[in-house]
Amino acid sequence: MPEAEGDAVALAPAVVDQVAVARLYGEPLFRLPQDLYIPPDALEVFLEAFEGPLDLLLYLIRKQNFNILDIPLASVTRQYLEYVDQIRQHNLELASEYLLMAAMLIEIKSRMLLPPKKSADGGEAEDPRAELVRRLVEYEQIKLAAARLDQLPLAGRDFLRAQVHIEQSLQPRWPEVNADDLREAWREILARARLTAHHTITREQLSVREHMSLVLRRLQGRRFVEFHELFDTTRGVPVLVVTFIAMLELSREHLLEVTQAEAFAPIYVRLAYTPS
Repeated sequence: MPEAEGDAVALAPAVVDQVAVARLYGEPLFRLPQDLYIPPDALEVFLEAFEGPLDLLLYLIRKQNFNILDIPLASVTRQYLEYVDQIRQHNLELASEYLLMAAMLIEIKSRMLLPPKKSADGGEAEDPRAELVRRLVEYEQIKLAAARLDQLPLAGRDFLRAQVHIEQSLQPRWPEVNADDLREAWREILARARLTAHHTITREQLSVREHMSLVLRRLQGRRFVEFHELFDTTRGVPVLVVTFIAMLELSREHLLEVTQAEAFAPIYVRLAYTPS
């Protein structure tokens, strides 16, 4: 082995079982460099995070158990300004919003130092803190309501929705028969019956249930039967009517199916498919 290659192998760290503490330009670092320099302002620790001036003001009041209806403005304003001075050193744009509330607190405190003026109707003057108290109470109510909503179970955070895959047997779905085509087929059956009808005067007791059995018997063992084949045109219109009603009853009870390949195509009848 050459000497240069041997030196390179000796200098290579044994990092097979070690975990990199950082990456520099994509390369893993397994130990911190000795000349590492971290600027003082590179790391910041935020002890409290507020969502706005009202949130900070409410925090100062509740932290010291002050009565929100009787706020000691001198103490609260002093603490508020200390916090504003801290954030102004790092983020002047954010501090401007808090400075507006600070100006309002100073104005309210100055109005409280002046002699109160009576109202136009002679009553006592309104407390200068009333508007600020109203805003703080409304904000606290909204904040508490938001906290209660956040405690509710949330999909994806507190629970996951169960997904169950159910395999369903695929049944053949035949095209539905148009009512107009069924009506036209019935008219053709009646027309054929009139051509072959004999002029006889008889009284025959016809049973829909009996003809339902006859229709089922004709369809037994046959895959498809044309619609007109189920009608005996030689027995007259009453028999045709009862047979047609029997077919409609069987279809309603899902005992037979009336199918058609496409519009204006022949209509076929078959026994209803019953999955085993």
